[in-house]
Amino acid sequence: MATYLHTMIRVFSLDKSVAYYQMLGMREIRRREVPDGRYTLVYLGFNDNAHGEAEVELTYNWDQATPYDLGNGFGHFAIGVPDAAATVERIRAGGGKVTREAGPVKFGTTIIAFVEDPDGYKIEIIQKDTF
Repeated sequence: MATYLHTMIRVFSLDKSVAYYQMLGMREIRRREVPDGRYTLVYLGFNDNAHGEAEVELTYNWDQATPYDLGNGFGHFAIGVPDAAATVERIRAGGGKVTREAGPVKFGTTIIAFVEDPDGYKIEIIQKDTF
């Protein structure tokens, strides 16, 4: 059986990005420095892949001089949380950007919110007991 392992995104400031994903409740699972390639990989998640849960892989290229262009094909990550409003407040208190406050999805009852990480990647926060 196949398993979804991770989503990789390139980040401009590794420290800022790791701290941001930790505000979402993720923890750093592993880190790999690749001096010959001049990059660092950091994997974050709520558990590890041994439990079959996906991770976010942050790729930091040491010589990147400007922020990345996000392009127009990426939509968002989605993270299930027990309390969407509390998660939004934690992000806001940590200096993160909130683009949609927690509330019911249009034409439904699922509680969602949207935030953006330091590189502008969108993250949908979904309250688990409402979907």
